[in-house]
Amino acid sequence: MPRRHLLTGRGTAALLTGVLLTIAANLLAAPILLYVAMLLFLLVVVAVLVVHVPRRTGAVSRRISTDLLTVGEESQVAVRFDMRALRIPLGIWRDKLPAAVSGDATGEFPTDNGTSIGYAITGVRRGVWAVGPLSLQTIDPFGFAQRTQEFGDTRTVTVVPEVVPLAPLSSNLGAAGGTAHTSSTRLGQGSDNLSPRRYVSGDSMRRIHWRATAHRGDLMVRQEEEESSPDALVVLDRTARHWDIQREQADPAFEAAVSACASVALHLVQEGYSVDVLDSAGAVLGRLRGHEDDRDGLLVALALTRPQGEGRDIITLFDGTPPGPLVLITGHLDEEDAALLRHGGAAAPILLATDLGPGAGDAAARLGWSSAPLAEDIAAAWEDALPARMATGGGHVAR
Repeated sequence: MPRRHLLTGRGTAALLTGVLLTIAANLLAAPILLYVAMLLFLLVVVAVLVVHVPRRTGAVSRRISTDLLTVGEESQVAVRFDMRALRIPLGIWRDKLPAAVSGDATGEFPTDNGTSIGYAITGVRRGVWAVGPLSLQTIDPFGFAQRTQEFGDTRTVTVVPEVVPLAPLSSNLGAAGGTAHTSSTRLGQGSDNLSPRRYVSGDSMRRIHWRATAHRGDLMVRQEEEESSPDALVVLDRTARHWDIQREQADPAFEAAVSACASVALHLVQEGYSVDVLDSAGAVLGRLRGHEDDRDGLLVALALTRPQGEGRDIITLFDGTPPGPLVLITGHLDEEDAALLRHGGAAAPILLATDLGPGAGDAAARLGWSSAPLAEDIAAAWEDALPARMATGGGHVAR
């Protein structure tokens, strides 16, 4: 909390001037100087009483236009300040903002809209941060005394990692990934290969299997919609030794990795995959099945994640059936660690590392991984990884 001074610079100067005039009046035997000094003292006292005696209370309510604020995204904050006092003072309001959020949260009070205050904020660093309290600084008409009070509680704002658009994975795989295409890819182009069932109330007429209906004499429908989406796994390596955890501020490399994790996971969902997002220890960060709540839950979890602990072998993170796309996002990776990255037969193992040591990329490629260095341009790193995987023949099985 900042220090609160009773007098302004002008008030302090007036007080010192009064003291000097009092001394000069005694030395020079000039009563007029003493009268001026007394007037200055009186003005300072009156100014202090005007500013500090009235009892002021107020309620503050905030509304942020964006529930989850993305790094680099701008949002609007609407503040309602209900002041209860003998009079509405003239002053300067200031809403306290954390360093992870930028914005000009200050202005004159009362505003043109009365007690309604508004300003814009921009997410700078992911996390959950407190906005507020709101402070009001008032100064008397002479500018001699000041008073700063805080009103209301704080309001938390969640800054989530930036999500960037990525190049399609399916075009590099040579097969569609989404549910809109997998039915024809996996079940065949014609409807003869489908296993029909009897029509029940609520089924879409577009799903009627006319050939089976004519053969059996009852309305039959296709079951292609019951086919599940292919699964994908995204792993964010939080192993402490792979990141610079000694930094006082956030590690830019880890921030890029978190943003890449969010971007890849949400991109795979758009392509029709059911995506599980885990950390390197096997903790679930999110399960994405195409619902908006799933997306928000993942972003909030990623807003709070930090490097810590040790990781596990990748193939121990999934039970039995290996995933289709498997994306591992890590930090510093040397050749020895890369040689141990078994992907268990994943259809598309992709490795993004913020610091690929000498020989690490080649060691991972020998195990079937396609890899690319991860920097600030996440989209470029992702696109570089796709042709890299194609150059290795799509990745051979390394169990």
